[in-house]
Amino acid sequence: MKRAQPHTPRIALALAGGGPLGAIYEIGALCALQESLTGIDFNRLQHYVGVSAGGFIAAGLANGITPIQLFGLFIEDRKRQTEAFDPAWLLKPAFSEFFSRSLLLPELLLKGAWHSTLGRKSLMRALERLSPSLPTGIFSNAQIDVQLSKLFSRPGRSNDFRQLKSRLTLVATHLDSSTAVAFGRTGWDHIPISKAVQASAALPGLFPPVEIEGQHFVDGALNKTMHASIALDEGVELMLCLNPLVPFDASAPALATGSSTPWAAPVPIPRIADGGLPAVLSQTFRSLIHSRLLLGLKSYEQAYPNTDIVLFEPNHRDPELYLANTFSYSQRRHLAEHAYQQTRQLLRSRQTNLAAKLSYHGINLNQAVLNDETRHLCAPPRPAARTGRALTKLHNLLDNLQQVVTSTEQQGKVTW
Repeated sequence: MKRAQPHTPRIALALAGGGPLGAIYEIGALCALQESLTGIDFNRLQHYVGVSAGGFIAAGLANGITPIQLFGLFIEDRKRQTEAFDPAWLLKPAFSEFFSRSLLLPELLLKGAWHSTLGRKSLMRALERLSPSLPTGIFSNAQIDVQLSKLFSRPGRSNDFRQLKSRLTLVATHLDSSTAVAFGRTGWDHIPISKAVQASAALPGLFPPVEIEGQHFVDGALNKTMHASIALDEGVELMLCLNPLVPFDASAPALATGSSTPWAAPVPIPRIADGGLPAVLSQTFRSLIHSRLLLGLKSYEQAYPNTDIVLFEPNHRDPELYLANTFSYSQRRHLAEHAYQQTRQLLRSRQTNLAAKLSYHGINLNQAVLNDETRHLCAPPRPAARTGRALTKLHNLLDNLQQVVTSTEQQGKVTW
């Protein structure tokens, strides 16, 4: 009599966008998850869904690049890496876009002059006719395609969706119809992975639309923040989601719960308006995409009742990820360490609820790793004060007690 084969859980991973900062957070968080969870291999999941910067991470994982290797490629010392991906490449001006648009200017000027004089149109109407000469993006993201093509062409990797062992879907937005296009699915799986990542990360206004087979594509987050439903429709049993951008709660002091020095003194957060227009726009953008994400997750609860959905995201009261300069090498290392420690802290403080949900799928929390206060991703170990350690343990205990008390009252499918 043959023994029944052990059931292999169908697990998917969805990664939202967020620019270089989002990629740094997701890499740090994934490094913490990989070492803190047993029974899961983040390079052997059923399905990977990536949007914008999350597409780069998803494509790397599907190609067998481990979270710690992604850390080396994206964050570690450039001098020691022969295939490193440098975010500074994204600051190169889109010269080809500037040049092609400038060629339209003489003809548009003549037409504008004619309409403002002989055509008796107002000056503003005449100036409107010059809009096609304006560039559609400031910087070029063409290096994404070039460098990822090289990275995925190395032995053991592939730049072809059809050659991967796991499903990979990278979502972009078709500009002319404003519809989501899932690269990697039938009909779009012949597009190189590197080109799909470039299209998915083409944030309008910052980067020009990416032309693929005569059609133009922009950032995949225009319609949805995460597009997890692509994997949910295939009947996965556990949906892991990483979202790097959250609105900033500046209404109260933030506790440094995820930093490399946990439970330090409260960190004062300035009022959002004090940061001027960039801070206000950033908060507005984060609030819009996050509220849309939460609405989507609530709808997933009802539409996919047999799937457990677990969301990992930064602390809303954490100023470090909000005030970051992601183009600074030393800052990138610090932020990756910060995301790593913050994710470890989240696992410790929510372990009662998480352990029950994950264990159903054969995944367990590695208590020895989680309780090892000397573990770091890239920073040297720092001695923690006894008072700090005691407060951390007390906070974790209170969090878990609260979960036990409320578990009978709330049976939600989404955890964050």
